[in-house]
Amino acid sequence: MTAPLTDVAIAQAHTLEPITEIALRAGIPPEALITYGPTKAKVDITRLRPGRDVGKLILVTGISPTPAGEGKSTVLIGLADALTRLGHSAAAALREPSQGPVMGIKGGAAGGGYSQIVPMEDINLHFTGDFHAIAAATNTLAAMVDNHVQQGNALGIDSRRIVWQRCLDVNDRSLRSVITGLGGTAHGTPRETGFTITAASEIMAVLCLAADLPDLKERLARLTVAFTFDGTPVAADELGATGALAALMKEAINPNLVQTLGGTPAYVHGGPFANIAHGCNSLIATQVALRHSDIVLTEAGFGSDLGAEKFFDIKARHGRLDVNAVVIVATIRSLKYNGGLPRTDLGTESLDHLREGVKNLARHVANIQQFGATPIVALNLFTGDTAAERAFLRAWAKDFHVALAECEVWARGGEGAEDLARVVLENLSQGSSLLYDPERGVEHSIEVIARRIYRAEKIEYSPQALRDLAVLRENGWDRLPVCISKTQYSFSDDPTALGAPTGHTLHVRQLIPRTGAGFIVVLTGAVMTMPGLPARPAAEGIDIDDDGRITGLF
Repeated sequence: MTAPLTDVAIAQAHTLEPITEIALRAGIPPEALITYGPTKAKVDITRLRPGRDVGKLILVTGISPTPAGEGKSTVLIGLADALTRLGHSAAAALREPSQGPVMGIKGGAAGGGYSQIVPMEDINLHFTGDFHAIAAATNTLAAMVDNHVQQGNALGIDSRRIVWQRCLDVNDRSLRSVITGLGGTAHGTPRETGFTITAASEIMAVLCLAADLPDLKERLARLTVAFTFDGTPVAADELGATGALAALMKEAINPNLVQTLGGTPAYVHGGPFANIAHGCNSLIATQVALRHSDIVLTEAGFGSDLGAEKFFDIKARHGRLDVNAVVIVATIRSLKYNGGLPRTDLGTESLDHLREGVKNLARHVANIQQFGATPIVALNLFTGDTAAERAFLRAWAKDFHVALAECEVWARGGEGAEDLARVVLENLSQGSSLLYDPERGVEHSIEVIARRIYRAEKIEYSPQALRDLAVLRENGWDRLPVCISKTQYSFSDDPTALGAPTGHTLHVRQLIPRTGAGFIVVLTGAVMTMPGLPARPAAEGIDIDDDGRITGLF
């Protein structure tokens, strides 16, 4: 029996089109193309011609993720190819994979099977260097803060209140809390600090929300790095760092252009996580795609409670984006898991567990409707799904008055999503709305999200969070939108509370002002901004042969 092809083997067997042809298809003029070899490029945003009317925007999100896998990016890519097959001018706008998950628990993150973006090895490993540029800028600023304190501290920075952390694009729990400056007076002032993973760094958020280079510089200038002894915030611009940071980000601000296996243009740019950051690709990439294609599919990480909420209330708010439809990706296996079926039994038919687990899907559908958007359920089929289970979900969707379409994108690519594409086209709406008004204050924003999206009954603030609230109010930052960092596995902050829990308490641990990005990070539960590796990291299975062919990227 022939072994099934892996994602990387399928990608390596594909003959890619020259990126110049993909750019022509995407409407990108040759003078705006900065090629990185024959199959990937950056788009120079300063050389783009004036845009036409923007296309329709479709957001792809998912149910609460499970170990069974849902295939959100895989469905998005297959749907983009299906729209292309049906004769539409389509483009995908996705996030760049972080090497943390690639080397950790998730493996490669460029779709799967016959629904991938390529060259998948490049996209998963280094790509065009955007993550490295973000890390370089972040760590340069950290070095300048420490150096300022060492060289006389003219600004009066309290070294105990330096809030700017270094970053690294690796899952490394050992770097969550560290002490720097050891070794004597020549080596700096000893202090406690830590590392954030690059995907959750503020400069990643700045890159993904900036409108252009001048806006990027303004955001970099107002990054809060520390507080003085009298409690005054210190910004990056006061250290003379803005120009150097912008120079390091000069190329990173330009979106990356690649292709799907079906030849659809794909803009892959920026990669904030949705559980500890805002979970959306860059606003620039999405806007470039909208100005050059009739239909653009973009993603928000994890489920509606995390990525989709942040897409609407942070990214769409900043970029004045209208969403014309939302695709919610679900699988029968994941719904049964949310219904309490053990992972080892997910291949077994169980209508009882499916009936219980579909409550999770119903919650995500209801959440999307709160933003005034039209939800469409994409049922991503697996080979073990039974006729009875599929019939149950079709009947549920009819009773719940939500559009549902099955798809088989892993095995069939765009062809397997044509029914879904037709359903999406039939259900496009005029636009979307926002959930809360930041002008009513951070506590109000948190409460609206907690009660309406998470269905929490109470919000509890730790003593640290209450001190943070006072700082926000003192500095006028309490009118910024909020970016809630929460476990992705549950609507609550307890990762074991599956399905659709209600009546729980949201535990707010810390509030962190991200003045450059323009939002407040709200840490809840036990979520960490630097993940750790699993017992057996994916890195153990990655290799390269003597001919330079990479294996093990799933």
